[in-house]
Amino acid sequence: MTDDPSDPPPDIRPVERVLMVLPSNRLVRTASAAGCRVWSVWDPALREPAYLDEVARHSERLLLADLDDEAGLRALVARTARDHRLTHVLHLGGARAVAPVLAEADALGLGTNPAEAVRTLGDRGALRDLLRDCPRLRVRAERAADAAAVREAVARFGGAPVVVKSARAAGPCGATLVRGPYGSADWEREGAADGTRGPFLVEEYLTGPQYAVETLSVDGMHQIAGITATRTAGPPRFETVSHLHPAPLGDRAEAEIRSAVCALLDLAGFENGATHTTVVRTPHGTRVLACRAGLGGDGIPQLVELAVGTDLETEAFRALTGGLLAPPTRRRTAVAGFVRLPGGRSPDASAADALRALPHVRALDVPARHADARTARGSCARVVVVGDGPQEAARHLAAARRLLGAAHQDRPAAARTA
Repeated sequence: MTDDPSDPPPDIRPVERVLMVLPSNRLVRTASAAGCRVWSVWDPALREPAYLDEVARHSERLLLADLDDEAGLRALVARTARDHRLTHVLHLGGARAVAPVLAEADALGLGTNPAEAVRTLGDRGALRDLLRDCPRLRVRAERAADAAAVREAVARFGGAPVVVKSARAAGPCGATLVRGPYGSADWEREGAADGTRGPFLVEEYLTGPQYAVETLSVDGMHQIAGITATRTAGPPRFETVSHLHPAPLGDRAEAEIRSAVCALLDLAGFENGATHTTVVRTPHGTRVLACRAGLGGDGIPQLVELAVGTDLETEAFRALTGGLLAPPTRRRTAVAGFVRLPGGRSPDASAADALRALPHVRALDVPARHADARTARGSCARVVVVGDGPQEAARHLAAARRLLGAAHQDRPAAARTA
């Protein structure tokens, strides 16, 4: 998504004094132009100085904080709220430091959602507990404190394939498929994916196509802002291969996904703002893999804007201030592909320049030279293309992969467990 300033939609109702934690510079400009007075909080370790200078330019003040210092962060939020008579405290940066910010916002009466609702959605174990009494969304799962408990839980599944992943609320998911009653030994021998540490969840293996669902809620009314199809490399580690927006779905499938996500948010008591939910359409119905407050990662907001003209950051702010989702302004397909680079090396400069010059290419992100080639995402480039439909977009992506010298190809996968 570009960071070009744009006029705010006229029906955004200004929030007079708002503290934003980890806002994009684009969102700060939008909020400021809409009449808000914005105090922004950023960890200087997470962004380059030029970016933070732009955030500061449109803020009443840029407050720098160590997001790993929870007590210090809560004290900063409380002090700023008191000194400047804030009306809202918003966390806009995904899972990082969300718990202390929401807890303090809740204590001050300045949050847009009950802190418990946001915590439940973002906590993998709490999410499974929430859905345990909802038959149409329930996924069989057991908590396991350590590797020994994982072995015992796998045995209780009676030899059925299961997925082992982190039960932590934040950090790598580390989803790994374990087949058969003795498969946990291989999992232990290789170590948890991405270095994930316990406690763990052992879950039934969900098969079927996977989708990412972006939702904007206003006073408990949930609006589906976009459904994106996700392909993975399949088991055992389920690395993401591509995202395609909008997902090519029939009316019945789309309605089923919408219903499942809205039911989840109702159960959690989520009321205002953006959520990102991952679902799988299994032979037995749609099941939720994961959910969290905030917009989706992997550049999904950019795909939505390229495909249908919806700026999810602006729309998320509109939702938080009581506005309804604006209708789409265009109809095309956008796809982001993750291309494994041989040896983790960046592509040749001439190949990268030639790729960026193609009219259907909208972005090319390559890993830093110091990226760890041993990790799946650390050795991948991300290329974004557009087309008049899924087939054309897929052809453009295949051409981009060839230009990058990548042999990796998309293939349908059962599910990536998030």
